[in-house]
Amino acid sequence: MIKSAIEKILSLAGIHTTEIGEQVYTNQELRRVSEPTASTLKVRNLSGLVDYLRNDFDAKLPVMVHIESPTLVSAVTGFNRNVERNTLIQAEALLPNIRFGDFYDVERFNILLQSCFVENGVRSKLLAIVGNVRDENVMSFGDNGISQQVTAKTGVATAEIVPVPNPVNLKPYRTFVEIEQPESSFVFRMQDGPSAAIFEADGGEWKLRAIQEIKSYLDEALKEQISSGQVVIIA
Repeated sequence: MIKSAIEKILSLAGIHTTEIGEQVYTNQELRRVSEPTASTLKVRNLSGLVDYLRNDFDAKLPVMVHIESPTLVSAVTGFNRNVERNTLIQAEALLPNIRFGDFYDVERFNILLQSCFVENGVRSKLLAIVGNVRDENVMSFGDNGISQQVTAKTGVATAEIVPVPNPVNLKPYRTFVEIEQPESSFVFRMQDGPSAAIFEADGGEWKLRAIQEIKSYLDEALKEQISSGQVVIIA
C-alpha cells in the first residue's frame, strides 16, 4: 500500500534527468513522437517524378533522389529532428509479366516475344523458328548437352531440320520506358509439345546497366536542379 502510494507520487513528480558521465538518465520512460508526414505520391514513370521535382510543388527541395533498382526510384528529404527521412514521391515502372524459366506453348511464346520484347534482330529469328515449327518433337544433337534442333517450315512447301539458337541476346521490357531497355544474354530451350522458354543468363548484370541509364536520364532531365544543389542523385 505504502509502496504503491510512493510510486504514484513519484510518477506525478514530473520528468527529471540526470547526467552521469556522457550518458543522460531519466526517472520516466520517454517515447519519441514522430512528426506528421504526408503519404508518398506514386507515379509510374520517370517523367512524372521529374515534373514533380522541377515544379517543387510541395516546396520540399532540396531532396535526394535514390535509384533503388531498375524499377524503383524515390525522392526523399533530409533528416528531420527525429532523424527520419520523408519519402515525397516514388516512381515504380509499370511492366509486363514475363515469367523467365517457364515453358510456353509456341503460340503464347510467339505473342510474348512480340508484346514484351524490343525488336533487335534476334527476336525476329526466334519468331521465325517458333512460328514455323512443324513437329511436336524437339531433338537434341551433339555431345555438349545443350544443342537442340526442330523440324520447321523453311519455304512455301518445305520443312527442314533447323538448329535452335543458343544462347540468345534479347531486350525484354524490364525497366522504365523512358530509357533504352538493356540487352542481355538468355538461354533459349524448347521441349516436346512443342513449347519454349528463356532463362536469364547474365547474372543480373543488366540491372547495373539499367540503373546507370536511369541516372544518366535524370542527370540530364534535372541538370538545373542538380547544379543549384536542390537535387542530389545517388544510385
